[in-house]
Amino acid sequence: MNNTSHASASTAPVGAAPRPVLSVFDGAMIVIGIVIGAGIFRTPSMVASVTGSVDWMLIAWVLGGVLSLIGALCYAELASAFPNAGGDYHFLTRAYGRDVSFFFAWARVAVITTGSIALLAFVFGDYMSRVVSLGPNSSAIYAALTVIVLTGLNIIGLRQSSRAQNVLTILEVTGLLLVILAGLLATAPAAPAAAAAAPSSGVPALFGLAMVFVLLTYGGWNEGAYISAEVKGGPRAIVRTLVVAIVVITLVYTAFVLAVLNGLGLAGMQASNAVGADVMQAAFGPLGAQLIGVIVGIATITSINATMIVGARTNYALGRDWPQLSFMSQWQGARNVPMVAFFVQGAIALALIAFGALQKDGFSAMVEFTAPVFWFFFLLTGLALFVLRFRVPTAARPFKVPLYPILPIVFIATCGYLFYSSVTYAQSKQAVSIALYVMLAGLVVWALLRLTRKR
Repeated sequence: MNNTSHASASTAPVGAAPRPVLSVFDGAMIVIGIVIGAGIFRTPSMVASVTGSVDWMLIAWVLGGVLSLIGALCYAELASAFPNAGGDYHFLTRAYGRDVSFFFAWARVAVITTGSIALLAFVFGDYMSRVVSLGPNSSAIYAALTVIVLTGLNIIGLRQSSRAQNVLTILEVTGLLLVILAGLLATAPAAPAAAAAAPSSGVPALFGLAMVFVLLTYGGWNEGAYISAEVKGGPRAIVRTLVVAIVVITLVYTAFVLAVLNGLGLAGMQASNAVGADVMQAAFGPLGAQLIGVIVGIATITSINATMIVGARTNYALGRDWPQLSFMSQWQGARNVPMVAFFVQGAIALALIAFGALQKDGFSAMVEFTAPVFWFFFLLTGLALFVLRFRVPTAARPFKVPLYPILPIVFIATCGYLFYSSVTYAQSKQAVSIALYVMLAGLVVWALLRLTRKR
């Protein structure tokens, strides 16, 4: 049975399909919006604590941008050669067949994407509840309303949602620039000269853990592959989209860390649980503490909307390949959106919000589940670059990753290390069992789909 390169085409419904309507700027704004979220307001203190050195801390953030750019170049080759709304799912299908890619899609649909949407919505709900409380379940109510409103916005049309994304991302970056300004204006308490000296003997062993936090904050750029068929300018347009996005993100992150370091000092960063709030309050007083809530709220909404845009396209691609799920493959040509796929994504996110409102501990465990699964399939996608060069050597590749095979090997090695680290961390939190149960549920669904298809 040949279930690889022709799988998508054989079951794809005739009719409306994704078409290039986004500019490179639109695409870059979506990627930037996904990557720059609430994480940048928390992880700098964790990286500062783990590295224990200004030099190693800054190296970690710059290296995170470099490794992300290397990964983006690998994805750019795949996306320019095989542009598709399925993104990673499509690459995995071409390389390994629909059976392997189904489990990736299952993980995204069931937990990774929808779980990210629900958790980001909870973060927004927490901040909004401080402004106007809606009762004991205020955060969950705000979270649910956020998912409903943004799902509605995306269903209206891609042009409308992408324009909203552009505005939100500009506001988000502006907010980060305001925090950077606060860091430059604030005066850090004097610290002993030895505090910022050479890294201690324990730093080399802990530097890998720092990179886990850094790359977690850089995570999400790969989602640009899901809009590769919808960016105007030909197959190479996705290369410009990813490169522009990651360069902007790296510059903003590095400037943010430097500004916070200037405003709080290394010891202040290590002791802070909210570096953005602390530096804003140091520079602008109580007004700064209030502004940071608005900035984090905007960052959260921006990430939710961008994640919704790309997440629904996994559902759409899954529906094209599996006839029993073809209801999700309906593409509204005039609006350029997979409407039913958005409904499915929103419904699962709402169910996870309800679950999170009832079982707080279970929700945090679900987040810990996502990392091992994410990095495992990320690793498979990196390997798919080699597999597809071998299996489809004659395919047109408008862009080829430079320094092949060195850069892809670096990317694969990075994914392998982070997969190992995330599994180790998940075991310490007893989240591996949750991952096993979810993937076993996917195995049952896959078996049912295979059985009913044969019949």
